[in-house]
Amino acid sequence: MIRLAFALIAAATLEAGGNALLRQGLIRSWWPLLVAGIAALGLYGLLVNQSGMQFDFGRLMGCYIVAFFIVSQIIAVLIFHDLPSRRTLIGGTLILLGGLTILV
Repeated sequence: MIRLAFALIAAATLEAGGNALLRQGLIRSWWPLLVAGIAALGLYGLLVNQSGMQFDFGRLMGCYIVAFFIVSQIIAVLIFHDLPSRRTLIGGTLILLGGLTILV
């Protein structure tokens, strides 16, 4: 289970990071960032699915959403300097509770 958690965090980092790269590539009109973003998104898909083959798809994606939310918020703060709003924090709490419900 610890191994799966690390894989989901790595996959979330690839997905959120890939989207951040795409966004920067579009803003700066710089194709190397776009290519890197596309590659990261492809790797995310492979990693999340390879790591969770023992779970049904819905349960795997439900748990993944928790990792994705947390990593996305960290990237938003560190790269884009976007602090989460109160609504985002409330919604994130519901996402975390949903993930715990799926796991138990």
